[in-house]
Amino acid sequence: MLLCTKALHKECIPIESSTTRINRQFGIHVLNGLSIGILVALIPGALLGELAKALLPYFAPAQHIIDSTTIAMRLLPMVIGVAVAMQFKTTPIETASIGLATVVGSGVATRTETAGFLFVGTGDVINAGVTAAIATALVLWIGNRFKTYTVLVMPTLIIVGAGGIGVLTYPFVTKITAAIGQMITQFTVLQPILMGVLLAVTFSVLIVSPLSTVGIATAISLSGIAAGAANLGVCAAGFGLAIAGWKANSRGTSIAHFLGSPKIQMANFIRNPIMIVPVMCSAAVLGGLAGILGIQGTPFSAGFGMSGLIGPINALHLMAGGWTWANGVLVFGLFILLPIVLCLSFHQLFRRFRPWTNQEDYRLDFE
Repeated sequence: MLLCTKALHKECIPIESSTTRINRQFGIHVLNGLSIGILVALIPGALLGELAKALLPYFAPAQHIIDSTTIAMRLLPMVIGVAVAMQFKTTPIETASIGLATVVGSGVATRTETAGFLFVGTGDVINAGVTAAIATALVLWIGNRFKTYTVLVMPTLIIVGAGGIGVLTYPFVTKITAAIGQMITQFTVLQPILMGVLLAVTFSVLIVSPLSTVGIATAISLSGIAAGAANLGVCAAGFGLAIAGWKANSRGTSIAHFLGSPKIQMANFIRNPIMIVPVMCSAAVLGGLAGILGIQGTPFSAGFGMSGLIGPINALHLMAGGWTWANGVLVFGLFILLPIVLCLSFHQLFRRFRPWTNQEDYRLDFE
C-alpha cells in the first residue's frame, strides 16, 4: 500500500497495513513470551545445577536444589504458555487455560503403561510456542462471548481444542529438529578444523532460535571435538549478545545471556537476523581453535556453552591430564577470555565499517 503526496505524485511512501502490523505484533508478543518462559524456567538449573551435583556428596540439602530446578525445567511449557498469555493482558482464567493447553501440546508428558503420565525433558519448544500462539488466538477470538459461562466454557475449549491442535502438530514440528540434526551430522565427517568452524557457527545461530541445541546435540549423539566446537559456538553467542546489548540492557539481563541462555534474544533475532553476524564470526574462530586444540565435549554439554559451567567442566574432564593448571588456563581462555575479546573486536569492527546493528537491536524488556 502506498501513500502519495498531492504535490508530488512521484513521491510515494509505503504504509504498513493494519492487518500486517497486528500480525507482526502478535508474533513478537509470542516470541517475547517464549523468551521469558525459557529465562524463568531454565536459568535456575543453569546457574545451580552443576554446582548442586558437585556438592551433593558432601551437602545433602543440595538435593533440594537439584529437585527444584529439575521440576522448573519440566514445567517449561506451562511457564511459556503463561508468559505468552501475559503479553496479551489476558484474564486469570484465560492465562491458566493457555498455560495448560501449552503443556498438552508440547509433548513434555508421555502416557505410561499404567495409565499415568511421565514428564521428560522440556518438551518441544517450537511446538510449545505454536500451541501457545493457537491458544492465545482462540482466546482473543472468543473474547467475552460466553459472558457468565466463561469459567465453564473457556478452559474446556482452550485446553482440549488448542491443546489438541498442538498434539496434532507435534509430530510434524519435531521433524524440523530431526532434519536440522541430519544436516549437522554431515559436518562431523569433515576435516576437524572445518568441522569445528561449521558446527560452532551453526550452534551460535541455533541457540537464539526456537530450536533446542541440547535436543539436537543429544538426538545425533554429538560428541568429541564436534561437541566441543558446538559448545564454543554457544559461548560466542552468550558473550557476544551480552556485549552487544550491554548499554541497552540491565546488568542482570546481560549476564543472563552467558550464565543462563542466549535464547532470551530469540524475538530480537527473528525480527532482525543480521544482528547475529558478528557473533557468527567469533564462533567461527572459536570453532576452528576447537579443531586445532582438540577441545571435546559430550552430547549433553554440546548445547550449553557457559550455562552452569557445563561446557568448561566437561571439556576439562575430557582433556589429556584432566584437571591440571595448564588445562584450566586453556579452558578459561577458550570459554571466557577469548570469546569476550573476539566479540568486542567483531562488534566494534562491524559497527565501524558495516553499521548494520546498534545497541537498540539487542534491547530486552522483561518488566
